[in-house]
Amino acid sequence: MSLFLSSAESRYNQWVKEHYRFLIRSAWALTGSKVLAEDIVQDVYFLAWKHRKQLKDESLARAWLFRIMRRCVIRHAQPKTSQLDDEANGNIDQFAPDSDSRIDSVRALARIAPIHREVLVLYYFDDMSTMAIAEALEIAPGTVMSRLARARDALKQVMNPAPPVDSSNKITTLLRSKDG
Repeated sequence: MSLFLSSAESRYNQWVKEHYRFLIRSAWALTGSKVLAEDIVQDVYFLAWKHRKQLKDESLARAWLFRIMRRCVIRHAQPKTSQLDDEANGNIDQFAPDSDSRIDSVRALARIAPIHREVLVLYYFDDMSTMAIAEALEIAPGTVMSRLARARDALKQVMNPAPPVDSSNKITTLLRSKDG
């Protein structure tokens, strides 16, 4: 075993450092599980190394890694909220410091559909443009925008549910009968 890394290995190690936070945050937000997110990111890096020759333009690395990560999330599919409450109270501030509202946001994200969750995570947490999201998800930019709109609506519903209707105060509609 050589004490010196090859240039490809050295570049790969730099790459791991560059994209780790992005991948772990995205995987955690999509799965709701820190442990599963760590496993998925490990799989992503293994697959990225194995298929590194497929990436022709390094400026597209983030989108390429996200596509790999998304496929790994799908492969590891499990109930998205199973471990979220336990983990959200744990060490989430390592990736999203300083706020209980951030924990509430992660919990709310776990309650919306994965198709909506992923566009919100990429747009708001990872600051990706709609064009970059479209490329990462391999969908049209218009589809990204419509998913974002639906995702915002779904998130509003989860975070601000409609108040329950009090059945004792129902308004009764009276029909007026014709005289005569």
